[in-house]
This record gives sequence, C-alpha cells and structure tokens, in this order.
Amino acid sequence: MLDSAVQRWPDRDAVIFVQDGIRKTFALFQRDVDKVAAGLLALGLKPGDRLGVWGPNTYEWILFQYATAKAGIILVSLNPAYQVKEVEFTLKKVQCKAVVCPTRFKTQDYCEMLRQLCPDIDKTPVCMVKSSRLPDLRMVIVTDSRQPGMLSVEDVMQAGESQHHKELMDLQTKLSCDDPINIQFTSGTTGSPKGATLSQYNILNNAYFVGLRMGYGWRPQVRICMMVPLYHCFGSVLGGMNMAVHGVTLVFPSAGYNSQSNLEAIQSEKCNVIYGTPTMYADTLNQDLCKYDLSSIEAGVMAGSPCPPEILRKLRSDMNMKEITIAYGTTENSPVTFLGFPQDNDELKLHTVGCIMNHTEAKVVDTTTGETVPLGETGELMIRGYCVMHEYWDDPEKTSEVISKAGWYSTGDTASLNSLGYCSIRGRLKDMIIRGGENIYPAEIEEFLFTHSKVQEVQVVGVKDSRLGEQVCACIRLKEGQTCSAEEIKSFCKGKISHFKIPHYVRFVDSYPLTASGKIKKNELKERIEKELGL
Repeated sequence: MLDSAVQRWPDRDAVIFVQDGIRKTFALFQRDVDKVAAGLLALGLKPGDRLGVWGPNTYEWILFQYATAKAGIILVSLNPAYQVKEVEFTLKKVQCKAVVCPTRFKTQDYCEMLRQLCPDIDKTPVCMVKSSRLPDLRMVIVTDSRQPGMLSVEDVMQAGESQHHKELMDLQTKLSCDDPINIQFTSGTTGSPKGATLSQYNILNNAYFVGLRMGYGWRPQVRICMMVPLYHCFGSVLGGMNMAVHGVTLVFPSAGYNSQSNLEAIQSEKCNVIYGTPTMYADTLNQDLCKYDLSSIEAGVMAGSPCPPEILRKLRSDMNMKEITIAYGTTENSPVTFLGFPQDNDELKLHTVGCIMNHTEAKVVDTTTGETVPLGETGELMIRGYCVMHEYWDDPEKTSEVISKAGWYSTGDTASLNSLGYCSIRGRLKDMIIRGGENIYPAEIEEFLFTHSKVQEVQVVGVKDSRLGEQVCACIRLKEGQTCSAEEIKSFCKGKISHFKIPHYVRFVDSYPLTASGKIKKNELKERIEKELGL
C-alpha cells in the first residue's frame, strides 16, 4: 500500500512532526522505510520475529511500523507509560528480539529500565544482548542518542547492504496478507495485558473502510491532527495505516499530548480532520480558542469513550467542526466496528456509537442464554468479520473465551442495535452496577450529570454496600473556579432520573486514575473511593 501511495503522490507530505521539525513526503518516507527494513534484516532479524516499539509519538515510531511490515517482522506496540515489570512481562510474553525506544521521555527513563533488565548490556557487543530476565532480547535501538551496548537508528539504516536490499525485494512476494504483523496489548484494566494479534489483512482493511466513510476518497486533501498516541490502535490504524491506504497527511503536534501544541499545529499546518478522545477534546475546548485560526477544520473522529453532548455542541460552535464522527471498536477488532457518517444527525451522534462498518456483522445476545435478543433490547455485543484478530498471542485459553467456534468475538460490552444498524453502548458488562437487583449502566448517569453547568467530567462507579450489594457513586471533576456540594448534585437528579440511579455518594476529584492510553481505570477508582469511604 505504501509503494502504491508513493507512485500516486510522491511529493505529497506523508508525515509532519511539528515539535521535532520533521517533514517527509511519501517518496522520502519510503526511502527511509526501505533502509530501515533492509537494516533490520542485516542485523539478523527474520520475518515472524517480534520487535517492540516503546515510546511517545515520534517519527521513528511510524518509520518502524512500516519498516517491520516490509520485512515481515511483527511490530509490538508497547505502552510508553509501562514500568519495568510491565515491559518485562510484555517483552517476555511475545519473545521480542529487538526494542526501539528514546533515551527518556518526561519521567520515563527507557534506557535505564532496559539496563535494569539487561545489566550487562554496556559490556556486550551490540546485537548480542544476553539477559536472564529477557532471554529472547538481542538488540536495543535508541532513537535519540548513542548509548553503550545499544544501536542507533542511524546504525540500522547503515547496516543494510545491496544483498539485504535484494533480500527485502525478494521477500515481498513471499509475505502473505494473513501473516500476523502487529501485536497490540489490551490496556489491561483487568488482569495481565493480553497480546491481540492482528494481520495485515485485519488492519489495512479496517483503515480502508474507515477512510471511505470519513470521505478521505473524495476530499481533495486530508491533513489529520493526531492528538492520539500511536501505540494505541486509534493512532496506528486510523492514523498510521490510513496514510498509505488513502494518501492522507498525518500531522503530529508533539511527542506527548499537549492541547496548546495541538491548536498551534491545526493553525500552522491547516489540519482539516482531528483525531481525539472525548477527554482530549474537552481539554482543547478549555484553551483560549480565540488566539488560533481554526478555520481549516472540517471533521473529527471521537473514540475511546462515550461522547458527552456538551462537548459535541462546543466542537461545532467553538471549533467550527461541522462533521464529527463517533467511532467504537476494540483492539481485538482492528479496531473499528461502528462508525458514524459525517452527516448523521445529533440524535445519532449523541445516543449511538455509529453504524456497523462495511463487511462486519454484529449481534446482541442474552448474557445468560446466548440467544440473539430482539432489536432495541440490551445484551452483550458480538462481532464477526474480517476485523476479528487471529488470537491473543500464545494464549489459546483466553482466545477461546472471547472467540467462538463460529467466529463471533465477545466484546464484553452491553449494547443495543437499531434497525438501521446503529449501536448504543450501555457500558462494560463488568462496569454494570447491580443495586438491589436493578441493573444500572454508569454511562447513562454520567451523560445526565454532564448536563449540569458546573460539571467538567464525571465517572460513575459502583461501590460496596452491605444491604444492596452496590451503591452508585459519582466522582465529579468540576469546571475551573466552580464549587458545588453533594446535595446540589443529588437535588439536580431528583425527578429527572429514576431514584435508584441517583448517586448515593458524590465525591469531587481533581483527576482520575488512567491507563497509559488515557482510559479511566474504573476498578482502581472504585477501590480508591471504597477506601476513602471506609467500606
């Protein structure tokens, strides 16, 4: 796909990293990709080997994404926030032979953590790392400095000689679209992270169909402001893959998320499409928007969690975003299974996560009997189609728990479908609060509390209760400069939502515990609140 994009648009910008001052046209990007791919083969990596990329949004991330694919090497997306134990677990789980990372980023000292895992690395020749804790690891490639016992990206690019370039050319006919090419670790808000294994076929098609629905085919030019991280499939598939599939330009404002850099990048690079999670959009809307020229904005994709109505309205009024599309998916489904149409009405944008994707099947089943429920009724959402992952890497047991013999993937989300194929998500099966036998979906209460003028963000969790099993607790982040009491929130709910949904506890918080991908760890929040309440 990259090669054909280069033939069609050699001089079009492929990627722009604003903070680092890096701009690559498709032709230049391809040249770098070929050099790195040949270099990896020269250094002894073979098709099917695993290479981990560990770090924030930098040019090297996307460069290695394409270079590994070209050489048939499986890219492992590692969460940049991982600590030593987590990175040790993931590298060992999928037997990574190589890791690519910066020296450090913010508080994360990547090289130092890898030295803890490979204490003799400074003394061994590069490409011959030996470590008892990571028996498969052979090399560490550092993106921004020279470190003893480690390679630089420059070393990799120089390593490939003419025979390796020929080997790379010969490989192209042997690689299959069904080969696994990417392992994405699920965020692991429960238990150990699992390695969702995705093929070229999975992710290229998903990017293709998302781009079609977003209108990338007919828009004269698409310049996407990438607020989302690349290690997450929102970034690597809807962003990274779409670059080659639809010839779009990806604009990365900064290595780590920063709402000011995002606005500056939209203005300077004239981005017309924005990718973000609801929290990212909320932070951006809180900036002084009058300072920026945002007239280039046409559309946006919002995914990661339900979209609060207030944010949708403000994106339109304050940021000129006429076409906001809501997306829903899961890493195991490459990732998107439902996506709105840019022209959908507000009713659909606010109350659904979009319409079923092309060539994808969805059904909703009764959680106890497994039978399909009538349209409009709630049950567990199941997905089947080209987008379903191969497996959780080296974990047949966990794989068979989520993929049935007939090929249906269990999402673990409670949802309903309407006759047009639009889906409404009620919440996670495991987040559902059961209060005295009543099933309560936190998303519904969150959506309602969002309409309170003082509320900036809200998360609803179930906390232990000796009589009812669980009680509803709302954890609210107030807008800047606002004060509010629990009583005020409760009386706001009275008569507007069922009495049993009214939060029994209201806590005001400054922040929420997040996974590295910015998802709220509800289980951790719940534990924290239970501790504070002495339950």
